[in-house]
Amino acid sequence: MRALVLGAGGQLGVEIVSELQRRGHQVAVLRREQLDITRPEAVERAFEQQQPDWVINCAAYNKVDLAEKEPEVAMKVNGLAVRSIAVACHKRGATLLHFSTDHVFDGAKKTPYAEEDPPNPPSAYAISKLAGELYARAYCEKLFLVRVAGVFGPAGRFTHHSNFPELILRKAVEGSPLRVVEDFFATPTYAPALASRSIDLVERAPHGLYHMGGGTPISWYQYALKILETASLRADIQPTNHRDYVTLAQRPRQAALSNAKIESVGLEKMPPLDEALKDYMKRRERVKPPGS
Repeated sequence: MRALVLGAGGQLGVEIVSELQRRGHQVAVLRREQLDITRPEAVERAFEQQQPDWVINCAAYNKVDLAEKEPEVAMKVNGLAVRSIAVACHKRGATLLHFSTDHVFDGAKKTPYAEEDPPNPPSAYAISKLAGELYARAYCEKLFLVRVAGVFGPAGRFTHHSNFPELILRKAVEGSPLRVVEDFFATPTYAPALASRSIDLVERAPHGLYHMGGGTPISWYQYALKILETASLRADIQPTNHRDYVTLAQRPRQAALSNAKIESVGLEKMPPLDEALKDYMKRRERVKPPGS
């Protein structure tokens, strides 16, 4: 198949491209500087040139707190741009794989969220991501919609926004103190595993909505401790809670995702977090800065 990857420069996009190439698919890559997905005419022109069978959209606005100050910008990228992409896919009969987030839930549920649970987005960022989901569903019938959580991959070492493991490792090296919430829970998702199972979905599963979290619900504080343990580092990291950790955007406190559906269609289980972190530490040392 001929696959077009949008947002290929991010830590998930890098892994998606690598996985597609490993499986022998033709891959076309359009990064942010090559295609402004917020311009519908540019999206249409790019699709006309590329004529993809699959479109994998890894592009997103992920500045959760800043979105409270610039919700229009978040909506342009996460919502309206997805509409343009979905329309272009529908016009050509292409399959769309689009990634969303655990943030579409309010975090009030005590057990991991399944695909049937109703979203209740608590922030401007979350609203924009849910809008993207709705646009994709409305305009593209050949759709794989995948919700993920706290993605981290080796390429995050050199991406602009980095990732949580890199933040913790940097603080440890600097000797800087850090407070991390102990009463917010998620299922951190390893990018290489996410990429391989996402392509498995497109190759052999029915179209639809799927959750693909890391499989290990954990607090962000315990997650930070695991990162330090895996890297054999020490740092001044102290627990805090939602009362003391005040941010512009409201985040879901219980945001774990259930992987039962992807397992029911025959996909391999996501790796345990300990295993993913060990692999991450090995791979991050081999990642080179862009342009090197």
